[in-house]
Amino acid sequence: MPSSHRSRLRPVDLARAAGVSPQQIRNYEDAGLLPPVPRTPTGYRAFGPRHLDAVLTYRALVLGHGPETARAVMHAVHADDLPGALALIDAGHAELHEQRRALQATAEALEALASRPPDAVPRVSLRIGDVAALLGVRTSALRVWEAAGLLTPGRERVTGYRLFGPADVRDARLIHMLRQSGYPLPQIRPVLDGLRRTGNPSALRAAIDRRQSELDARARAKLAASARLRAYAMPED
Repeated sequence: MPSSHRSRLRPVDLARAAGVSPQQIRNYEDAGLLPPVPRTPTGYRAFGPRHLDAVLTYRALVLGHGPETARAVMHAVHADDLPGALALIDAGHAELHEQRRALQATAEALEALASRPPDAVPRVSLRIGDVAALLGVRTSALRVWEAAGLLTPGRERVTGYRLFGPADVRDARLIHMLRQSGYPLPQIRPVLDGLRRTGNPSALRAAIDRRQSELDARARAKLAASARLRAYAMPED
């Protein structure tokens, strides 16, 4: 059998190697994520090892950088714009680095804040606009946090205005810090519950440890994606 036939791969072959469906392979081709695919005289796609490498590279990039960046990187490579592809990869690593720095800053701030008793906050009830100005957020954010059950401010008896006591202000600060570090609202509830229940920052430390593990996993995925991309985009180096 000629070597060209031995190296020819079907969509199902690429799909099995990448853990996706054959239709997804066709979608990759249509989206420009693969190099040009020749056709047999009868019109069938004639994939080869280069196309398999492209699929595996794209899948690794998705895990490390997300689908949007992965698509942009593959398009840049196929347009012979290696500097553009590398710039996208650099941006992803820089973003991860900033998230690590933010997490470290948040960990230090949370430890300091969580160790304070509620009375460390001025013993005066604040309205929602005052709390928003104190935190540097919109009042709508505080309402969203309240709707999610994370904040339970009191109400003025006559006007019905929200009143944030010392503990409410402390909780709002914690929520704001965690949101800045990328925590979704459902993950913040157990952190606050743990702090309110025990009065110590152990729940906060656990949440930060989980976030650190997530960032470590993303870093490993980015490293694996970079290795795949180097082999695919610079095979002769």
